[in-house]
Amino acid sequence: MAKNILVLSLLVITCALVAAFEPSPLQDFCVADPSSSARVNGLACMDPKLAQADHFVFSGLHVAGNTSNPLGSRVTPVTVAQIPGLNTLGIALARIDYAPWGVVPPHVHPRATEILTVIEGSLEVGFVTSNPDNRLISKVLQKGDVFVFPVGLIHFQRNVGHGNAFSISGLSSQNPGVITIANTVFGSNPAIADDLLAKAFQVDKSVVGQLQAKF
Repeated sequence: MAKNILVLSLLVITCALVAAFEPSPLQDFCVADPSSSARVNGLACMDPKLAQADHFVFSGLHVAGNTSNPLGSRVTPVTVAQIPGLNTLGIALARIDYAPWGVVPPHVHPRATEILTVIEGSLEVGFVTSNPDNRLISKVLQKGDVFVFPVGLIHFQRNVGHGNAFSISGLSSQNPGVITIANTVFGSNPAIADDLLAKAFQVDKSVVGQLQAKF
């Protein structure tokens, strides 16, 4: 049954993200050439005559990720970094595995809308709208449910079931990017001034120092 849901979810994701394809492609494909010194918005194309099947394939999405970490989750991305043939196509995938009560902490994809399908388990998901409302929109999803996170909005996932869970996400960019809020704010390099963060979050500087040491 899980296999059927997985296949259906991938079909839904593919159809939903057709509109995300970059407009007016001028060639059949643009396999990424990470060794190129060209500076473009994205990755330069290799000579199409050199393209091979391996440039368009990724293996292992059926394998569960290792969730033995403090968050209890693991993301297996399938972006242009894993499939060079995705370059310029405006689409990517990710498998997310969750231990019981594991979380994907609040984060943002600056370049992509995400559509998530639950394959196994129960997930609490949600996103927060922009200022000034900052409204939380959340729901508990069951196997087969689909949820959309609009581009650029802070969102999260949490396993609220008694066993392991996993989901598949489609993203409307071959390079969606991810900004994890806590890591970015408290773990920047160099660090943001602790007095600035203390004032911004209305907490004592010692609290900021503890968080910066953690991240």
